[in-house]
Amino acid sequence: DDACKFIKESDPSFNLNDIDVNDEKTYGLISSGNTLGIFQLESGGMRQMLTELSPDRFEDIIAAIALYRPGPMDSIPKYIESRHNSVKVTYAHPLLEPILSSTYGCIVYQEQVMSIFRVIAGYTYGHADIVRRAISKKKGNVLEAEKDNFINGAIANGVDKNIAERLFDDIASFANYAFNKSHAAAYALISYRTAYLKAHYPCEYMAALITSVLGNMTKLAEYISECGKYNIKVLPPDINESRLLFHPHGNTIVFGLLALKNVGKQFIDNIITERDLNGKFTSFEDFITRTAQYDINKRMIESLIKVGAFDNLGVFRSQLLVSYEAIIDTESQKNRNNLVGQMDMFSAFSNYSDIKPAFKYPDIPERPAKEKLKMEKEV
Repeated sequence: DDACKFIKESDPSFNLNDIDVNDEKTYGLISSGNTLGIFQLESGGMRQMLTELSPDRFEDIIAAIALYRPGPMDSIPKYIESRHNSVKVTYAHPLLEPILSSTYGCIVYQEQVMSIFRVIAGYTYGHADIVRRAISKKKGNVLEAEKDNFINGAIANGVDKNIAERLFDDIASFANYAFNKSHAAAYALISYRTAYLKAHYPCEYMAALITSVLGNMTKLAEYISECGKYNIKVLPPDINESRLLFHPHGNTIVFGLLALKNVGKQFIDNIITERDLNGKFTSFEDFITRTAQYDINKRMIESLIKVGAFDNLGVFRSQLLVSYEAIIDTESQKNRNNLVGQMDMFSAFSNYSDIKPAFKYPDIPERPAKEKLKMEKEV
């Protein structure tokens, strides 16, 4: 949803419901295994399977999601081999072909199990659904109690007893973990949509993705690193560019201020409101003057300095760190004086009311790069 909002900022007509479900670029991304950040498809094992499977249609994504689970996972090599070579597709009995042809002879879904019970053993729809519910609730004893009924029904339908027993054992071995296809299809739709967004709108999608893992430093670092593969630069926090959350800006992503420690959402909202109403901040003192009304917290200002949010205002972090408290105290005192009706000697003259001397920062060098990096990591 966040990604779509970003896209609509430049393309108001964009609608996720209208995307092409047969998009070649999307399947190319999925088949390449570059699915970090893609719903259900980002684990290492899943990415390896996708590169071997090379999905090129929606059905393949549904199957991949259903297969990559304990139990059905045993069928992955056979599924992939048969997917690429139809000669390898085999069926234990001809009656199984209409049921298993879409999954190349492999049992993948609960719905297929229901169909096997009906077609092979003559179960009614209702009786087959009892079996499905036993599978979905992991009631192995209920499934095992059906073995004799299944085999007898299969024999009555002309199926060899050995084939029926082997088929039942195959079902029982993976049934505790089987997906129903409708569930896997719903997952696959979200997987496809997230892959489409990453393939066509990588900057907008990655900005939304990074925002979604705020607080998880491992994932945050992983996704920021992923941006490099798409030549997307993640810019550092900037008091004049950053929003509350990460957001795309051209082919870059600007760091969201909410990701910083000790900086509250309400204060960030106030900063952005002030910036939208009265323009960008021209100096650190300008920032303090214009935000003083919002109950400035020195700890928040310190965090913003340490992370470099004021770097583009022309003053070293080293200078700000030794001066920010004095600047805040001066502004707070001025506001208190105004509240009690005190005025300085020039305030009666309108020509001079906006004049104030620039703050004199100490003449000291910037902190070493290693120390700045340490502060950034801290915040």
